[in-house]
Amino acid sequence: MPQGLTEAIVNLRMDEAVTLAQRMLAGGTEPLAIIAESSEAMQVIGRRFAAGEAFIPELIMGGEIMKSISQAVMPEGDEPDTEGAKGTVVIGTVQGDIHDIGKDIVVLMLRIGGYTVHDLGTDVPVEDFVVAIKQHDAGIVALSGLLTLAFDAMKSTVDGIAAAGLRDRVKIMIGGAPVDENVRAYTGADGWGGDVGRAIKLADEWTDGGA
Repeated sequence: MPQGLTEAIVNLRMDEAVTLAQRMLAGGTEPLAIIAESSEAMQVIGRRFAAGEAFIPELIMGGEIMKSISQAVMPEGDEPDTEGAKGTVVIGTVQGDIHDIGKDIVVLMLRIGGYTVHDLGTDVPVEDFVVAIKQHDAGIVALSGLLTLAFDAMKSTVDGIAAAGLRDRVKIMIGGAPVDENVRAYTGADGWGGDVGRAIKLADEWTDGGA
């Protein structure tokens, strides 16, 4: 059954993918296992995109399928309880950028991985990140951006967190298609990820004291 779900998502057959996910849930498969399988399929689409074999419309459609499956198997959209969580993450797409596909997948996978995640949405002002860090006592901040113009906003957000006296309290990761090590150095972030797997790895390293 999971292979069928993966195939349906990779080939962008939304109705079939949602139906398969619902059947898996009815058959006793854990919701998080279904979402994890769906995310693996999305990573296949992501690799195709990176190789020039898929394009933005495919990414958008894949993201919509992920959202539909998530709503079908976890209709409440509940976050894990803070107690017992690996850590608390504040995430958002920086000001000036309204893309949320990659961010939404990272949110799902972080939650699957045992983190409490506070998603601020898109086009998020610096001040909102600062308030959220204080309010939720977050140890990790994830800044997303799909446009090159987001680089300055990422830097401004990192600088704003520092100006608020919070920089030593948090680890900051940045992510998005155009992000690389040069962008990380420019923004002052602690790490960067080009895919969902890297984001999870960074979070685990930081919470386990490995980085």
